[in-house]
Amino acid sequence: MNPEASQEVLGHSEKFLELQEQLSRVAKVERPVLIIGERGTGKELAASRLHYLSNRWSEPFLTLNCAALSPTLIESELFGHEAGAFTGAVGRRVGRFEAAGGGTLFLDEIGILPLEVQEKILRVVEYGTFERVGGSQAVSVDVRIIGATNADLPALAEEGRFKRDLLDRLSFEVLNLPPLRLRKDDILLLADHFAARMAHELGREEVPEFSEKARASLEVYDWPGNVRELKNVVERAVYRADGPIIHEIQFNPFLSLFAEKVQRAVPPSGPVPLETGLEAAVQDLERRMVEAALEKAKFNQRKAAQLLQLTYHQFRGYYRKYVNPSL
Repeated sequence: MNPEASQEVLGHSEKFLELQEQLSRVAKVERPVLIIGERGTGKELAASRLHYLSNRWSEPFLTLNCAALSPTLIESELFGHEAGAFTGAVGRRVGRFEAAGGGTLFLDEIGILPLEVQEKILRVVEYGTFERVGGSQAVSVDVRIIGATNADLPALAEEGRFKRDLLDRLSFEVLNLPPLRLRKDDILLLADHFAARMAHELGREEVPEFSEKARASLEVYDWPGNVRELKNVVERAVYRADGPIIHEIQFNPFLSLFAEKVQRAVPPSGPVPLETGLEAAVQDLERRMVEAALEKAKFNQRKAAQLLQLTYHQFRGYYRKYVNPSL
């Protein structure tokens, strides 16, 4: 495993230790594995750990984010192509399956694969063979497949968007990565780790420490972006720290921009200008209330939802709309 990546596999919570035990147990079994988890939970790190704990540890570990390629390119990327298979294919190209021979191929966002590609993957799982794009000769490979997604694959299979046979073959074991909000005991451990690494990267001799207030805010926050979000928040705090103590944590660097925009559009007091329009005024009010609730709740989204007399899921809709549209 990449030494830097392995250092991020940290935790002492019950959920974390249970997952590590599951990873160690299934690593030695030569079967496909599905990893289910929210964004930022470390699905690729878990796949890497599976590979390096397996008997294939000395062979290649290759990854492919299926969401990063158009459907027309995924098949060629996975299986390679022969010369003349399509415009621009001037020579034979080896795909990820061949390149990962003897090792492990990690397919992230596997739920978006086109059905025709799923069919070819199923053939690899069942028979260990496939044909390159534009070719007719069978290619034999020995590759362990690890798939990952945050989608509901059984539901996709019911809708006909994911092959039931492939789902059955890939789900020899299904590992559910716990979100960071269920690993509360790991938050400060990870925060201190990321702070030390960032201080080292910046060439600082002393690692800034979190005040009690800052540590409490880290613990109560829901972390919708999970470990990846925690890493960004902590690194930003260390980078901005002017002294040995970090007193304030900024969870979303865009909130101040939203607040400034709202204040320009709708003054805190006085009538709303009619030229603003009803719809725009309502949105501005919603945005201001969401921001105010988050501030008062110290960015705990469940508490913010209670302050606004909303369910958590209702609040999440407003949060995605006004604070973090990428969710």
